[in-house]
Parts: sequence; C-alpha cells; structure tokens
Amino acid sequence: MNKQKYTPKFKFDRVVDSIKSGQVSEIARQYGFAANLLSKWRSEFLQKGHTVFDDKPDQDTARLQKKVGQLEQLVGKKEVELNLIKNFADFYGSQSGK
Repeated sequence: MNKQKYTPKFKFDRVVDSIKSGQVSEIARQYGFAANLLSKWRSEFLQKGHTVFDDKPDQDTARLQKKVGQLEQLVGKKEVELNLIKNFADFYGSQSGK
C-alpha cells in the first residue's frame, strides 16, 4: 500500500476548511482520506500554528548563517591570495629594479 503524500498547502487548506465548517469527517471524506489523519493535522496546526507568524523560521536562519560562513571563508581566502600576489609583485619588482 502506497502512502499518499500531501503538500503543506493542501494540509493547511483542509485544516482551515475543517475549522470553518466544524466537520472533520465530512471534509476528510470529501477529499478521500481518513478523518483521524485530518485530526492529526489539526492538532499539529494548533500546536505549531504560531510559527507561521515567525519573522524568520529556524531552517531559513540556519541555512543563511551557513551561507554567510562560507562566504566569509571565501573572502578570507581571497584576501590571503591577494596579499601573496602583492608580496610577489613587490619582491620581483624590487629584484628587477636593481
């Protein structure tokens, strides 16, 4: 038996439908899934629904912080490379000027 995957938007819309109508069983039957699954989605929504209003969800923040770290490392590497090139240029410039 293959498990059906539902998108977050689909789940949210069905939860809102069930809250508005007050008919969990009817909404579930209408869309062809078990009422206990919709009840589970409703419980999750009631527990975690406040995260919808967070300024920056934790996953996005972590991903962006990781990207910033990578870019800082790249900038540091480029600074070292640039300083080495300048030092070599100064060294060879002083050698050919003698």
